Amino acid sequence: MTVDCAQDHIAMLGQHLLSHPEPMPTAEDLYANAEFELEPDGPPIPAAVLIALIEREAGYSVLYTARSSALRRHSGQVAFPGGRIDPEDPDAAHAALREANEEVALRTGDARVLGYMPYYFTGTNYFITPVVAIVEPSAPFVPNPDEVVDVFEVSLARLSDRANWGQFEATHGAKRWRSWHIDHNRHRIWGITADLTLRFCDLLRRSAEPRR
Repeated sequence: MTVDCAQDHIAMLGQHLLSHPEPMPTAEDLYANAEFELEPDGPPIPAAVLIALIEREAGYSVLYTARSSALRRHSGQVAFPGGRIDPEDPDAAHAALREANEEVALRTGDARVLGYMPYYFTGTNYFITPVVAIVEPSAPFVPNPDEVVDVFEVSLARLSDRANWGQFEATHGAKRWRSWHIDHNRHRIWGITADLTLRFCDLLRRSAEPRR
């Protein structure tokens, strides 16, 4: 089913988001959202990603980056703008917008934060806070070549239609797991980014349902 991504449904989305980021649970209550897990090599790493809803004439789209193959973590993969939350960052929203500015020159003043999704703890030991924002871009997005090789958008209507998604089997060493994926031009959105995208689309679907 395709979600009607009209302006009023996007406005209702805020009611289904958290007004503040979730705090990190204690170790015994923390579990990995991802099916694939690695042995952690230290305490969880706080991070934030920006799920940016870009306002275009044809409707909303979602912003993605293709990470540089030179990066140590998740090199070459498609991701949302984002990264570690630095000690200097006052909150997850600031970190996500700072990273988006550094990675693709997204201007902080062009974004309006709607709220936060529940945390996502990865098998690679990152405690991710997804930050949802509407963006009215006043300038083109420009990839930072040190971190990003491409920046692109996918229409929210296409992402919200489950018929456009498939599954494939991924491997890491001797471990195998299945991942959702959707292809866009030469890029494949899969893994954590695909999982977060689908979780966001589920929230959007619930916001579009009539109240009983």
